[in-house]
Amino acid sequence: MRVDKDYIRAKQDRLTEQIITMPASTHILVTGGAGYIGSHTALALLQAGFDVTVIDNLSNSSDESLKRVARIAGKAPRFVKADIRDREQLNAVFGMQPVNAVIHFAGLKAVGESVQVPLRYYDNNVAGTLRLCEAMAEHGVFTLVFSSSATVYGDPATVPIREDQPLGTPTNPYGRSKLMIEQMLTDLAASDARWHVALLRYFNPVGAHESGLMGEDPNGIPNNLLPYIAQVAAGKLRELSVFGNDYPTADGTGVRDYIHVVDLAEGHLSALNALKARPGVSVWNLGTGQGYSVLEMIRAFELASGKTIPFRIAPRRAGDIAMCFADASRAEIELGWRARRRLKAMMEDTWRWQAGNPEGYRTKP
Repeated sequence: MRVDKDYIRAKQDRLTEQIITMPASTHILVTGGAGYIGSHTALALLQAGFDVTVIDNLSNSSDESLKRVARIAGKAPRFVKADIRDREQLNAVFGMQPVNAVIHFAGLKAVGESVQVPLRYYDNNVAGTLRLCEAMAEHGVFTLVFSSSATVYGDPATVPIREDQPLGTPTNPYGRSKLMIEQMLTDLAASDARWHVALLRYFNPVGAHESGLMGEDPNGIPNNLLPYIAQVAAGKLRELSVFGNDYPTADGTGVRDYIHVVDLAEGHLSALNALKARPGVSVWNLGTGQGYSVLEMIRAFELASGKTIPFRIAPRRAGDIAMCFADASRAEIELGWRARRRLKAMMEDTWRWQAGNPEGYRTKP
């Protein structure tokens, strides 16, 4: 699938109305910015007039994503291949030009893998964030937007989930690494009033940029539901396994809050703008407030793609919970942000990306 050049030019001229811009001289460092959410956020930052530097070690991403960012935005972020655990590399990046704020995505995120190699997750995610904060303080940068997760709530006692609900016990090392980082950043901000920190608790990011040029490109077999469904629709995988149909939900399958990745990216810009007047730690859920079951997701994707998704019912997976969706009203009140893209757009954009990029970023646009 080729993307019309007139469409790209038109998109370059039309910024999202809900994005609140900072002065054009504001320079944002995006860690893990070649990844799925990071690249979409780098694009939103560029379109809003920010200067952007991306650092990524490319362990689970491709710098092709940033070439696509440049194609859509009409300008490229600066890219440095670097690891956040390497202080020398971080110091070199901060020394290139003054940095005003950091949006921190860099981290490993596969739940199953985290169970198999937990020390790798604690080293990369927790120790990496520690090194990053040390480097930020050394260079006088005290504004940080952190990519957290709804996994910090564990198995919630009630839904929708509010930010002031007690945090639970995450069921895997990935989730525990996110909770540890939240606790570390909270302690850091309490110790030094110069810090302005946002903890953004995502629910389930899905979808792709509507141009069809950018999307989720998992290595190997997808860990998440929607890219797995998309690869079944494209004939790359034989069938989907639905893990459990005996949960206390309307159709027996697990219910989750799915949020379009572009809405999520815009949420980061809204949080970044709000932090200017908010010292200490601020916490916001980024979700839609609407839960969909696995079977509902399958049916919605079939409508969007015109493909039949074969699936089989498999036993529940250890650690899975029945239902999880957000109360995102705090973000709407305090940030002026809300998720605007509905399930239909999530499915259509995912299929446009999958159909046009059967090998992900290895596909020539």
